[in-house]
Amino acid sequence: MHLSIDRDRCIGAGMCALTAPEVFDQDAEDGLVVLRTAAPPPGLRAGARLAAGLCPAAALTVTEQDGPGSSPPGEQ
Repeated sequence: MHLSIDRDRCIGAGMCALTAPEVFDQDAEDGLVVLRTAAPPPGLRAGARLAAGLCPAAALTVTEQDGPGSSPPGEQ
């Protein structure tokens, strides 16, 4: 799993940080999403997926990997 955020789309609703605080946070100055980890460990992946689905601005993207050893898009 690889996560990415689009801070330009983010409206600061905070659903991501409330749903998966180990993965997402909010910037103290502008309230926009901050990604704590782009590749969450297995125990945090379900919460990250849920948070992405709950985002009212669709500012979070989840990319599932093809298998072990796969690299996130753009990384080799």
